[in-house]
Amino acid sequence: MKYEVVIGLEVHVELATESKLFCACSAKFGADANENVCPACAGMPGMPAVLNKKAVDLAIAASIVTNSEIAPEITFDKKNYFYPDIPTGYQITQFFAPICTNGWVEIETSSGKKRITLKQIHIEEDAGKLIHDPRTRSSLVDFNRTSVPLVEIVSNPDFRAADEVVAYLEKLKSLLSFSGVSDCKMQEGSMRCDVNISVREAGSSELGVRAEIKNMNSLKAIARAIEYESGRHINALENGTETLFQETRRWDDDIGATFSMREKEDATDYRYFPNPELMPVIIDEAWISTVRDSLPEPAEAKYERMTIALGLPVADCKIITGSVNLSRIFDETQKHFGKPKEIANWIIGDLLGIAGAANTGDDDIVIDCEKFAKVIQLVSDNVVNRGVGKKLLAKVMDEGIDPEAYVEENSLGMVLDTGLLESAIREVMAANEKSVAEYRGGSEKVLGFFVGQVMKKMAGKADPKLVNELLVKMLGAD
Repeated sequence: MKYEVVIGLEVHVELATESKLFCACSAKFGADANENVCPACAGMPGMPAVLNKKAVDLAIAASIVTNSEIAPEITFDKKNYFYPDIPTGYQITQFFAPICTNGWVEIETSSGKKRITLKQIHIEEDAGKLIHDPRTRSSLVDFNRTSVPLVEIVSNPDFRAADEVVAYLEKLKSLLSFSGVSDCKMQEGSMRCDVNISVREAGSSELGVRAEIKNMNSLKAIARAIEYESGRHINALENGTETLFQETRRWDDDIGATFSMREKEDATDYRYFPNPELMPVIIDEAWISTVRDSLPEPAEAKYERMTIALGLPVADCKIITGSVNLSRIFDETQKHFGKPKEIANWIIGDLLGIAGAANTGDDDIVIDCEKFAKVIQLVSDNVVNRGVGKKLLAKVMDEGIDPEAYVEENSLGMVLDTGLLESAIREVMAANEKSVAEYRGGSEKVLGFFVGQVMKKMAGKADPKLVNELLVKMLGAD
């Protein structure tokens, strides 16, 4: 019997606000435990919630980039459940009148293009974070994340395979990060996903028993979890290994398996009711137009501009437009150096290499783009060679040096004096007579050895192209 996997996603995305959703505490990641907490977000009695308008702006932006229908009036509700990281005993969310419905996102996989439809997007506050201490068999609570603003993006069960889920999350990350809605850093928890998965007989219209895998924040782990959970369901249906029931499960990445947490709640279990402290919010066309007009260039438009208007290679453009930070670096550097192809080469060949060696992700690279442009200009003008230029770039990233001043102070300018280079070549040839004979005997592969030796003698400051030309000439002479 053949089976079909049916998947729906609930993606939680932290909004890029300075403060929390209902108080003035900082919403920034990385603070010491319980540093950003006040009586309001700690759930103290008598502290009314005050809505952050910027959060609504960003939720409208999320609605626009996902082609969603924005509601003219939204309300907030209380979702009641007891958990230690919810200090009030309820979460403020949107149940009866969410900010938008009926959106869609187009994805592309090896099977082609597909439209994923969205049930809704709603605004809600985040919960705190529990830290479990196995030594004392107790749990500690960090309330920094409590009331950080989120949008929850709820898809319809349109996915049929793990590669579609990964493509959707990558597309969603691009849409939301380029529009400034969120930084979408999954490793910091600002974008995380609940995966709802079931299995049914192929051709059936009835959904199978659903399991929800909670709080996934790695694309690789999500793909592995889907493969494991779909296999578990199929095995249960075919072989009766277990009885499936609606439940919430967690993923253990080390073991590579899911484990039951609790039976899955339904909406009635949460006892939703309107929040009497928060008045309805009217969203008119003028507000929507203001947000739409403020949106930056999206990744797809940037990709089209780079490939068509600038004529850059497709592979380069995919890498650069795959990160909002790399795209910004490309555009900012281009303001100071007018050759986009060279900038793209430096970003992909050198900047990313240096960042990768330091275990720095694309979105975490910090560089002064004007100084980056100066490095490229120095190499382009043959003031320094490419090897020295790469060392300069590393110095700019690590120490913030001024490239021009550093070259002058350390005498790093490229040696172009052919007399000096010929003298160095003669010395290298005299010290390596056997290799000279090999070259003249037809072994051209030793040419690279000679180039390296001459560059070493010139302290890396010679022009490799000129050295290569002089070597060919002098090695070929009798």
